[in-house]
Amino acid sequence: MTTKNLLARSMLAVAVASVIAGAASSALADEPIQPIRPVQQVNLAQVELGKKLYFDPRLSKSGFISCNSCHNLSMGGTDNLKTSIGDRWQQGPINAPTVLNSSMNVAQFWDGRAADLKAQAGGPIANPGEMASTHTLAVDVLTSIPAYVTEFKQVFGTDTITIDEVTQAIAEFEKTLVTPNSRFDQWLLGNKAALTANELDGYKLFKNSGCIACHNGPAVGGSSFQKMGVVEPYKTDNPAEGLSAVSGKDADRFMFKVPTLRNVEMTYPYFHDGEAQTLTEAVDIMGRLQLGKKFSAEDNAKIVAFLKTLTGDQPAFQMPILPASTDKTPPPTPFG
Repeated sequence: MTTKNLLARSMLAVAVASVIAGAASSALADEPIQPIRPVQQVNLAQVELGKKLYFDPRLSKSGFISCNSCHNLSMGGTDNLKTSIGDRWQQGPINAPTVLNSSMNVAQFWDGRAADLKAQAGGPIANPGEMASTHTLAVDVLTSIPAYVTEFKQVFGTDTITIDEVTQAIAEFEKTLVTPNSRFDQWLLGNKAALTANELDGYKLFKNSGCIACHNGPAVGGSSFQKMGVVEPYKTDNPAEGLSAVSGKDADRFMFKVPTLRNVEMTYPYFHDGEAQTLTEAVDIMGRLQLGKKFSAEDNAKIVAFLKTLTGDQPAFQMPILPASTDKTPPPTPFG
């Protein structure tokens, strides 16, 4: 084949690729859900330090509970319990939302009381019902460990560890916990064989029924607060009030942050009170209470099939080896 022919074929291939990319982009623009992109910009040194802190149970009073206890990265970024287990086996007040793709949330916690991941990271450490430590004690523990002191200085350029650097590092690690490349994302990006006819029917039902009004964008949720129980009141024994606990406005009662549906097959049980154990149950309740629709068993199954296509590539990395405590490290007090 001549150079001229090779050049022509190469130009044709580029042109075809451009047309395909353009068509995919055009189709994507018409969809209310966008693919999750791999993380773009992070401080890698902070990420590595934050990874250690995320898994380090010494940030808790008991020396047993870490961030990963309630947001287990082997279990969809949550603990699969109705409400989490806190210090001295205390029952948590609310269902633990997934940490996966949480950087896409409009705010953190069900009631939005933390503006971002950094603000969220400090809450559980000092919460007496969760890790039950204090920021001062957590910093004292880290300061007593020379390897941590050295790493904090390398990462932040400071001789003094504060809770500000601790939460910043944890947040930077959590930014990396995104789950791209779900089968649904593959379909959005042009691979029409990525979904079965049944799953595609489920997506059409999801859109046409109105679910998409709240569950949209890359995270398929997380971008707004909505009232739990629009058409019918939601009956629960859980005392959580939602956004009104932060805003003080009665109009915000039972307004909760819309959860992401990414990896939703892994993040059971569902809702802020964890009352829906299965996706089938959750779809039925959401249909009736939020949309005024009673899905048939067949339609419910199709929507569930679609929701399972939202499971993406899970975070995968070598587990961090935590530096050893020293004689000066405040000992844990797990039983008193």
